[in-house]
Amino acid sequence: MKFLNINKIILATLIATTFLSCSKLDEKLNNTLNKEQAEKNITANKLLRSTYNSMQDAMTSQDRFVALQEHPSDAMVGPTRSTDWDDNGVWRVLHQHTWNADHSYITKSFENLLIMQFNAFNVLNFKPTPVEAAEARFLRAFSMWAVLEGWNQVPYRVAGTLLVDAPLILKGKQALDTIISELTAVIPDLTNGPKNRANKNAARFLLMKCYLNKGVYAGDRKTIAFDNADMAQVSSLADQITGYSVSPNYFSNFDPNNSASTESIFTYGGGTSENQGRDGNNIRSRWHMSMHYNQRPGGWNGFTTLADFYDKFETTDKRRGAVYPSAAYANTGNRINAGFLIGQQYDLFNDTLLNDTRGNKLIFSRNVATNLQESSPLNLEITGIRVVKYAPDVSNGDNPNNEFVFFRYSDVLLMKAEALLRSGSSAGLAIVNGLRATRGATALSSLTTANMIDERGRELYWEGWRRNDQIRFGTFLNANQYKPSVSPDKCLLFPIPNNDLAANPLLVQNPGYN
Repeated sequence: MKFLNINKIILATLIATTFLSCSKLDEKLNNTLNKEQAEKNITANKLLRSTYNSMQDAMTSQDRFVALQEHPSDAMVGPTRSTDWDDNGVWRVLHQHTWNADHSYITKSFENLLIMQFNAFNVLNFKPTPVEAAEARFLRAFSMWAVLEGWNQVPYRVAGTLLVDAPLILKGKQALDTIISELTAVIPDLTNGPKNRANKNAARFLLMKCYLNKGVYAGDRKTIAFDNADMAQVSSLADQITGYSVSPNYFSNFDPNNSASTESIFTYGGGTSENQGRDGNNIRSRWHMSMHYNQRPGGWNGFTTLADFYDKFETTDKRRGAVYPSAAYANTGNRINAGFLIGQQYDLFNDTLLNDTRGNKLIFSRNVATNLQESSPLNLEITGIRVVKYAPDVSNGDNPNNEFVFFRYSDVLLMKAEALLRSGSSAGLAIVNGLRATRGATALSSLTTANMIDERGRELYWEGWRRNDQIRFGTFLNANQYKPSVSPDKCLLFPIPNNDLAANPLLVQNPGYN
């Protein structure tokens, strides 16, 4: 590395968007710092913090990768509410599978994930400790997996290449094999905790996702074969993830004190983020994006679930909703409703009935506008079942203590049960029924692919897994309540953004988007 301009790194990344793996920056970006000066001012630890911070832009915001996993599914919809939330149709087209290669949130998610990849690899250029290097490599593998999951084309730059050279493009099985190799290699150097940093069990969890979806990534995503050897890997990895238990209080996994959750394997941010090497996590968007303006804390009155999805829950199922007491609300003497919000809404602080902005009772109804785009009916601001999975931290305003949960132990159990089911074993039924008993749901008499995906939906709704699950179970293209037609096969992948196609000649547009 002859010259390095630290202030230009991110700008260069935005221009090229595909800098995953390089060990040498030979061209002169700016001669204000040479290699020796850079190494005195920059440490691997600081760069690792920057990599963790980049997860917000890449994944957790309400308009990034996690949103792309939920909005196109059968569990979330973003209706237009008169003049609110249309945003030139960006939410509507996600749910109705009519996006194109210029969709702003698809573009930004793709590019921010590539920035996260570059940030992770850059840590390795500044003499990290073995643990720092392992964390960076895990975060790089995580971002690579997300790009593979969404776009099936993973830009990958081998050591020694120049920034002016186009990176390789890994697809399908080749990309997955690279991710699996990387995750397997870093496990010995990762620690057993804490959960808010990359750790051994987080790597094992992501490996489970890789093996469970191997048949998805190997082909066209419509005709999927599940190999028994891959399913055995899923089960074996699940058995290696120990020290966790399913919480009897479902919503404690997401509340302001969820750093103590017995289920969390890998989390992000939270009020103590200074001690985690991170700055924030945009967790407030988890409740703002759904709650009404007049609720406290006031929301943006946006997204809802579908009534058909809500109806998958038994009335006794604790995951459906709860009057949620928490120490975080002790100063109010009241509680908040967590889960699916339907019917009359109440003020958190004094338990009085709430009204909408027109003075009518704030009663959330089952359905939203049938075409998601009605412009004038007076009830648009109250239509739709809202979701508040992360109980608001009312004591800390815009800096809540809730940690964003990426990986949970209940998902480990469900992945193992699914792997057993797909390999012809009936042993997964006891796993699922054990989870359902804790959640207050009645036992299933048998385990099928139909009730397996429903159970994953009930346990993991709005956590960023629904699109992945629906593709694997073959239901993603199906019509639903607000998507009346079966989607074309091209929708199993997102389009490569047009500006990225122009920047890297080795990228090609995904089938059907030309």
